[in-house]
Amino acid sequence: MATDKKPTPIKSTTTKTTVKKPPGKKKKKFSIGKLFMFAFVTAVLGIICALGVYIAIIINGNKILAANIDKLDMDEASHIYDNKEAEVAVLYREADNREIVKIDEIPLKLQKAFIATEDRRFEQHTGVDFMGIGRALVKDVVARSAVEGGSTITQQVAKNMFLNNDKTFFRKATEMSIAVALEDQRTKDQILELYVNRIFFGNRTFGVKAAAKRYFGVSNLQELQIWQMATLAAIPKAPSVYNPIANPEKSKERRAVVLRLMTDQGYITEAERAEAAEVDYEAPAATGNKDYLTFIDYVISEAENMYGIPEDQLLRRGYKIYTTMDANAQKIMEQTFANDKFFQKDGPEQKMQGAMAIVNHKDGGLVGIIGGRNYVQTGLNRAVIPQQPGSSIKPLLIYAPAIESGKYTPYSMLQDNERNYNGYAPRNYDGVYRGEVDMFEAVRKSINAPAVWLFNEIKVKTGMDFASKLGIPFEAGKDNNLAISLGGMTKGASPLQMATAYGAFGNNGYLNTTHSIVKIVDDEGVVLQEFKQERGTPAMSAKTAYYMTLLMQSVVEPGGTGTAAKFERPVAGKTGSTQTVIKGLEKYNRDLWFTGYTPEWSAAVWIGFDKSDAKHYVTMSSGSAAVIFKEVMQKALAKVPMTKFVKPEGVPDLVKPEPVAPAPTNVSEIKGEYDKNSRTVLLSWSAVGEGVTYQLFRKGDKDKDYPQEPMIATPATEVKDYLVKPGETYQYIVVPFDAKTNKAGDQSSPVTVAVPADNAPGTGTTPGTGTTPGSGTTPGTGTTPGSGTTPGTGTTPGTGTTPGTGTTPGTGTTPGTGTKPGTGTTPGTGTTPGTGTTPGTGTTPGTGTTPGTGTTPGTGTTPGTGTTPGTGTTPGTGTTPGTGTTPGTGTTPGTGTTPGTGTTPGTGTTPGTVTTPGTGATPGTVPPTGTTPTNGASTSSPQQQNTTTPAGTGTTGTINNVTR
Repeated sequence: MATDKKPTPIKSTTTKTTVKKPPGKKKKKFSIGKLFMFAFVTAVLGIICALGVYIAIIINGNKILAANIDKLDMDEASHIYDNKEAEVAVLYREADNREIVKIDEIPLKLQKAFIATEDRRFEQHTGVDFMGIGRALVKDVVARSAVEGGSTITQQVAKNMFLNNDKTFFRKATEMSIAVALEDQRTKDQILELYVNRIFFGNRTFGVKAAAKRYFGVSNLQELQIWQMATLAAIPKAPSVYNPIANPEKSKERRAVVLRLMTDQGYITEAERAEAAEVDYEAPAATGNKDYLTFIDYVISEAENMYGIPEDQLLRRGYKIYTTMDANAQKIMEQTFANDKFFQKDGPEQKMQGAMAIVNHKDGGLVGIIGGRNYVQTGLNRAVIPQQPGSSIKPLLIYAPAIESGKYTPYSMLQDNERNYNGYAPRNYDGVYRGEVDMFEAVRKSINAPAVWLFNEIKVKTGMDFASKLGIPFEAGKDNNLAISLGGMTKGASPLQMATAYGAFGNNGYLNTTHSIVKIVDDEGVVLQEFKQERGTPAMSAKTAYYMTLLMQSVVEPGGTGTAAKFERPVAGKTGSTQTVIKGLEKYNRDLWFTGYTPEWSAAVWIGFDKSDAKHYVTMSSGSAAVIFKEVMQKALAKVPMTKFVKPEGVPDLVKPEPVAPAPTNVSEIKGEYDKNSRTVLLSWSAVGEGVTYQLFRKGDKDKDYPQEPMIATPATEVKDYLVKPGETYQYIVVPFDAKTNKAGDQSSPVTVAVPADNAPGTGTTPGTGTTPGSGTTPGTGTTPGSGTTPGTGTTPGTGTTPGTGTTPGTGTTPGTGTKPGTGTTPGTGTTPGTGTTPGTGTTPGTGTTPGTGTTPGTGTTPGTGTTPGTGTTPGTGTTPGTGTTPGTGTTPGTGTTPGTGTTPGTGTTPGTVTTPGTGATPGTVPPTGTTPTNGASTSSPQQQNTTTPAGTGTTGTINNVTR
């Protein structure tokens, strides 16, 4: 039985051995409860700390608010002093600049405009908007710059009333504590009322009501329109940038931002936004004291730009501001610009405007400045607004850098021609082009062509770099062209910039920094800022500055364009004008300038319209700006000791070079034709001046170039060329030559003459063959000359059309009257001279006891050799050339094959007739373009080289059978 039972499992008695760890600390297990407890304790501690900080902020804020509540009172005014330290103006923070307004006087939409723009959660936060701070931080991080602030309206009130502009953690914490205290003690309406009455709106205006009056002429805020409300709300972000008087365009842009915020937050409709965004601003008429307004505004602007003192601080800290202003000069300037007689009649929609600046170029001090004829406080200062400077830019951009280069002087000759520079074709104002003028003449008469030519020569970059050193601004990539030489700049230069730049000429090349503030002293006598002029490298050499002064002194002398600026002191300067581009009005101007200087001061005057159009352009004479310059400077300097322009030490005297006579005027046209009767080419041209010799050059069909020597050099303007061949074509040119100046003009245009092929002389039917001449009483009439060896002895001359050819001349007592000369080898010996119209051509000259009286001279191949010339109406023709020291005085020149060699030129009045080109003592000549002169100098340019030997101009004379 027992065996049927299943065996009961026997538990192993073997026990598992456990290794015990050595005794130590037990590991603590993670407990959520403990974590919760830690967080709770931390939160409680944080809340306690936060409450403590908040309580501390509240206590601290209330303490600061209570201790500084008097800061709501008006601050001390600042004072401005002139260059003699006499008080000329008081700068106040409030007074007429602020008018307190109650919250219920402020339209709801105007309130919402400020809230939407400055603090959209104004109604929700308690002084500090942590959500706003967080939002601003996120935007700043994304933009990597401070693009949005986190200050609430309450914080701005706290900062503006009780703190300064320091950007420190302590200042920010203090601001927050005061803001919380304000929220604790004041209602939202009271805080908003404090804000709109306290904030600065630019133009020395505090509070919204004063701003509404200043910018819109509105005293009742309920009358403001939406666009005006948005404009006011746009200003506090940057008052000097967004106030509509100083920057109407930027103000309009900022206004659009405010209107969009108001729309997005539900304060106005989209239609109201669109309508308000389109309105253009127009400033109201100004009232109040207008003395020194432009200068005061410039001082305030300089304090902020140069020294970082904002206008708000300058107006309410009780500062003493010492300036460079000459109160007398400033007053005279303001009175002049208020006088209508110095300006043309106003346009239908705009008043003609003007501006002026005066600088003491010895120290850079601003003497006086006027920004317009009706300048208003913090208005548009035209003295610092760029305008197109016209020709007044030439000294800075062209002439001074040219002289500075060392390649030019005031007497350098400049090209004055009508030219086209790759599409830019400047014109002279009078339409006259003089060929070339010296720099004095170009500056004195403000001639455009030589100025542009010189600018092109020195290169645009050279001129721009030089003018830039003098403070003239250029637009990179836009002004790099020749058009700026006449003032055609993208933006231009302001009167203040021009006056400053010209001051370097009067200061021996040194350019001083223009400034209006000498020093600023606080209410405790501590000097906060003081100007120190740095003497750096001169902008130009003293030589250039002095020579430019000499150049521009000529402008105000008789014959110059700036004579209206001259008064009883040394004056130098330059006029300028820019023409209108309106079709049909091109003869009128858009701008007029005069920029000049005395040894003491430099000044620039601009007159024109703010916007030039078909209704508004300048009709006054170009000297009108110079008249204003004289009016102001003469009176302003009346009590200032007069000095003179002094040549700096080491600068050489400017010596005028000997005048270089110009080349003779070119022959415009030469005329030529072939005469069949005389078988000659008749040439003629117009005279171009007294004492000019005309060199005639000829080339034939087979000639590549004209010869180096002319066929003839003659004072006559008509020449006959006998040396032509039938069937040939010839080309002629004339080059004028002035022996007095030893200069030749350019060659004339060529004339081409073709000689007909049928040009052989007629021949008789049968020539006479008798050995003894005929003795009949009637002359022979054969067409062919007789050939007997003995001349005819008839008492009446032969009348054949062809001369006799006997070897012995006829001996009749009456001269032959044939139309062609006799050709016998022995001259006639009659006691009475021949009277034929054509000269005899025997190889030996006639030896009659009485000089020939024919109208045409004898033509022996060798001229006579007497020491004194014959005095008959026709010269003798000896076998050797005449060597007399006095020229022949016959009315017709001799024609020997060798020219006369008298030392005094002949003065013949009859044109030359070319039978053989002259090769004797002919004046040295320069061949036309393409040939090479005998001295080896190239003459390939259009302008001919000067000749070296003057031409003879006697009344009679021959050059190798070439007669004149």
